Amino acid sequence: MPARTHRPGQPVRRGWILAVPLAAAVLAAAACSSGSSSSSRSTPTSTGAAASATSPASPSAAPSSGGTSAAAAVTIQTAHTSLGTVLTDGTGATVYLFEADTTTKPTCYGACVSLWPPVLTTGAPAAGPGAKASLLGTVKRTDGKTQVTYAGHPLYYFIADRKPGEVKGQGVHGFGASWDAVRPSGAQAG
Repeated sequence: MPARTHRPGQPVRRGWILAVPLAAAVLAAAACSSGSSSSSRSTPTSTGAAASATSPASPSAAPSSGGTSAAAAVTIQTAHTSLGTVLTDGTGATVYLFEADTTTKPTCYGACVSLWPPVLTTGAPAAGPGAKASLLGTVKRTDGKTQVTYAGHPLYYFIADRKPGEVKGQGVHGFGASWDAVRPSGAQAG
């Protein structure tokens, strides 16, 4: 294709100039969350009685238009990570709390769930090794799906965590507040 040259008196085409800031904004938003929406994930070995199909570490966890698909019964357990002992699901995927959730009512919707999918269940969540059954609960989301809570905190995954025990979401600030892994006591890891 021949190179385009600008001739005096002709308007300058700026279509590509507008695309650059748009692409930069998209990349900046992804970098702020340290995440990627890629759906290629490795399959970890299940470490719990009931593996969660909503786990980003699970190959069936590619986000759909409404977040993720729910597992029949999610297991919440503990695992040792670089942060120490934190909560994970049955596949070993770290679960997080969102500091903007000041009650059991989740506030992560829309674009937020593309990076921070909620931990969903269609059955009662089960406490695996290290987790306290008395701290497990559920809450209905505005879309009617059931999200798992722990010590009153709605739980989420981070899309960039691809292997069991990864904690790439720890301390990430996005969507108006910080995200933290959860200790077995229910306290934030950060």
